[in-house]
Amino acid sequence: MKITNAVCAAGRTGFFFDDQRAIKQGAKADGASYDGSPVTPGFQAVRQAGESISVMFVLEDGQIAFGDCAAVQYSGAGGRDPLFLAEDFIPVIEKHLFPRLVGRDIEIESFRTLAEELEHCTIDGARLHTAIRYGVSQALLDAVAKAKHRLMCEVIAEEYGLTLKAEGVPIFTQSGDTRYDNVDKMIIKEAAVLPHGLINNVKTKLGERGELLREYVSWLRARILRLRLRDSYAPVLHLDVYGTIGQVFGNTNYNAMADYLATLSDAAMPFKLRIEGPMDTEDREKQMAALAALTETVDRRKIPVEIVADEWCNTLEDIRYFADNRAGHMVQIKTPDLGGIGNIVEAVRYCKEKGIGAYQGGTCNETDRSAQVCVHLAMASRPDQILAKPGMGVDEGFMIVYNEMQRVIRLLKIRQ
Repeated sequence: MKITNAVCAAGRTGFFFDDQRAIKQGAKADGASYDGSPVTPGFQAVRQAGESISVMFVLEDGQIAFGDCAAVQYSGAGGRDPLFLAEDFIPVIEKHLFPRLVGRDIEIESFRTLAEELEHCTIDGARLHTAIRYGVSQALLDAVAKAKHRLMCEVIAEEYGLTLKAEGVPIFTQSGDTRYDNVDKMIIKEAAVLPHGLINNVKTKLGERGELLREYVSWLRARILRLRLRDSYAPVLHLDVYGTIGQVFGNTNYNAMADYLATLSDAAMPFKLRIEGPMDTEDREKQMAALAALTETVDRRKIPVEIVADEWCNTLEDIRYFADNRAGHMVQIKTPDLGGIGNIVEAVRYCKEKGIGAYQGGTCNETDRSAQVCVHLAMASRPDQILAKPGMGVDEGFMIVYNEMQRVIRLLKIRQ
């Protein structure tokens, strides 16, 4: 089964591109926008529309396989590739990739081989943008699955030596700034992990002494106990604090941060608590060392909080590095940042081998298609949790991920 044609279509994502540096430097929210000037190269505004590129392969029998190129909300920050704009990168895909792929027989070649070839493809010595590798590899997986009349998760399981289970993976929902009303949606729909929270400002969200976040955690606990229909529903509380705890207590003041985390865990009881990105040192090596030291401090003091690595842990190499040094109890595998989707599978496998939690994440700034493909990766590799995406509205992202997961579960049960 050969690829006979290839087409690109510019698209929108489920959220926005935000200039993280400008926001950290004080850009003020103004409705759904921000006041202020951008500071990260490529941005024309602090917030601008998220863009995607849908890559479509036409197969010999007329089937069409596709995947979506997309980049994270905070593109160009934390060591990531630059802003991903469709008009800049469609010509790159059409000129440099389509001639390599059209005419290839995907029944003869494995997805894994094609994905690894894509990972090593360069233009003038530079690797392809992570978003390109992300979307094109999705389309290749879909093409191989369609050619072989298999589910995408079945192709991944077979080629990577994994065991498929007709069981779901816990879904993590994110609230955006609507961190109260959206939590009600999460509880009503019984999301396994909630709420993310978007705690990215000391004055308005964490508090000068951390008091605002502690109050929010207490509210979360009370809200779950009030709204849940079953006593057995006990979601994990997972909050992304964007380095603000380090801003308040000091990035290397591990005992002070641990003291504060202990108060959060008390406020969360009886629910399990995860804190993502407690500090941001603006440097990969320093970030790894700080997370490792805080993780060791929390463990030694037996504080029931899990630390989650995010910023400066972007690539497969980064994830291995952080896992090797136990820089966190869990690592976010931010799917678009890893490039080709085969790296996502490898990252989950590596974390599990090292005894580190694997959070197959991503970004609100993806598409429905990339979210669906990610479900298949998770069903094969079995991370500890998967992000509901795209968007920040809860309903749409949760529906896309949950429904695709249920389809896969039912089909696997029939086949097994």
